[in-house]
Formats: sequence, structure tokens, C-alpha cells
Amino acid sequence: MDIEVLLTGSFGVGKSSIFNRIIHDEFSNKYYGTMGVRVNEKVLENRGVTLKLWDIAGEIQQQKVPKIYFAKKMIVLYIVDISRPFTFRNILEDIQYLKDNVGDSIIKIIGNKKDLFTEGEIAKIQDEELPIALQGIISAKTGENLSALFDTLVEEVLLKVKNA
Repeated sequence: MDIEVLLTGSFGVGKSSIFNRIIHDEFSNKYYGTMGVRVNEKVLENRGVTLKLWDIAGEIQQQKVPKIYFAKKMIVLYIVDISRPFTFRNILEDIQYLKDNVGDSIIKIIGNKKDLFTEGEIAKIQDEELPIALQGIISAKTGENLSALFDTLVEEVLLKVKNA
């Protein structure tokens, strides 16, 4: 079974780093903005699924991001950088935009850069700075919580398909 996953959110939040960690199990501190879209697959043999990851450029509402990129994705991960509060600024509008454009996809708001904070600092950010709760906090740099996140997402998709 193929599971299509869209990584979206503001520029510089770590979408490409998450993509590279999942697909190639690599991380680089160098920043290269994504131009357009990158797509690649990761076979999860133990699950009998193939993840097809889509890494799209910049803000989700930019004119240069075709709406077709949002079509038929089973999972949409809206990524924020918990070290840069300005990436939280458009969450509510962007999530509404996604809901209007991705049909019945599973949408999750994920905080990246967990490696930079203690649990207490993360709790404070969630309580005081975010307008909506995160559904996961990961580190693309260390890979922390990334496998668990995708395991949970795959289970959620398989359950959804089974019950459809």
C-alpha cells in the first residue's frame, strides 16, 4: 500500500531535513530552500507500506505552490520550528486552508527542533506561544520521535482504510 505524505509549513522549519531523515537517514546543518517540490519513497517492509513523501517549498498559500500538490494525500504534516515563534503566526489560517484543500486527509501539526529544548521549555512554548496544540514534537537532526510519529501515522491510515 502506498501512503502519500505532504510536508508543508513556513520556509526554514525543517521540512527538507525531515524528508532527508526519513528517506536517507541523513541530516545536514546547511540550509537550502526547496524550489518547487521534491518527491521520494521509503519502503517500510515490516509494515507492507511505501511512504511517498512530498516536500514542498515555503508558505503553503503561495501562488507558486499548485493546489494539485495537496490532492490525494493521506497525511499532511504542517511543520513549525519551535525555536522560531514567527513560524506559528499563520497556523490557524494555514490549517483552515489545508482543511479546505486536502479533503479527508489526516492533518497533524508537528513541532521540529526538539533537540534544542528541555521538556519544560517545550511545555512553556506550547502553553504560552502556540495558538493551537501540537500533535507531535520531533527532531529532524537527531531523529528523535520521528519513527514513532510515522509508525502512529501509518497505523492511523491503515485503520482508516480498514474502516472505510
